[in-house]
Amino acid sequence: MGTLMALIVMVVYGGGAWKFWTGFDRTNFTQGRLPLTLLWPMFLAFNKAYRENFSRALKG
Repeated sequence: MGTLMALIVMVVYGGGAWKFWTGFDRTNFTQGRLPLTLLWPMFLAFNKAYRENFSRALKG
C-alpha cells in the first residue's frame, strides 16, 4: 500500500511540475524557472501570488 501511495505522490508531483514548466511563459515570472518548478507544492500551499501564476501556467 505504501508503494502505491508513493507512486501516486510522484505522479502528481511530476504532473504539476511538468504543467508549470511548459506553461511558465504565461506567468508573470521572468526568471527562476527551475526552483519555482521544483518547489511548486510548497509555494502553492503558502503563496497567493504563486497560486495565481500557477493557475495561469495550467491554462492553455
